[in-house]
Amino acid sequence: MLYSQTQDLYRTCIHFLEQDPKQRLQALKETGLARYDFLTKMPMTEANITCVMRFLGNRQRVKFPNLKGAELSGLVLDGVNFIRGDLTGANLRGSCLINADLLFANFTQADLRNADLTGATLNETIWLDALVDGCEFGAATGLTNEQRTYLKIRGARL
Repeated sequence: MLYSQTQDLYRTCIHFLEQDPKQRLQALKETGLARYDFLTKMPMTEANITCVMRFLGNRQRVKFPNLKGAELSGLVLDGVNFIRGDLTGANLRGSCLINADLLFANFTQADLRNADLTGATLNETIWLDALVDGCEFGAATGLTNEQRTYLKIRGARL
């Protein structure tokens, strides 16, 4: 039975990602998840199917987004709320996260090369082994002096 439910959820998530952004947003509204409109921009990848399964399969736990391994490269995610988000291993290469709320976000092994985090709120973030070469932080707030040094050494622009 559990296997069948998982298969059904998997197919539902594939169907969701096959839809255009307007249709996705409508589906999110119908499930009470419209505030997670970044899901309307995600490309169809196996990693993103898994990510959407976490959102649609357990709506009570989406307050702190689990985006482990998500493919979000090149997306405009300005102002997004990823507070306490787990972005471990996520691909955010070249994405715009201007003025994003990223408090307590975990970027362990995430790819943020050439991303733009200008104006983002970054208090209590984790950057272990994150790829940040060319990542623009501009007026990002909340980084400790130790984090700033670590990120600069790894190629970030602060």
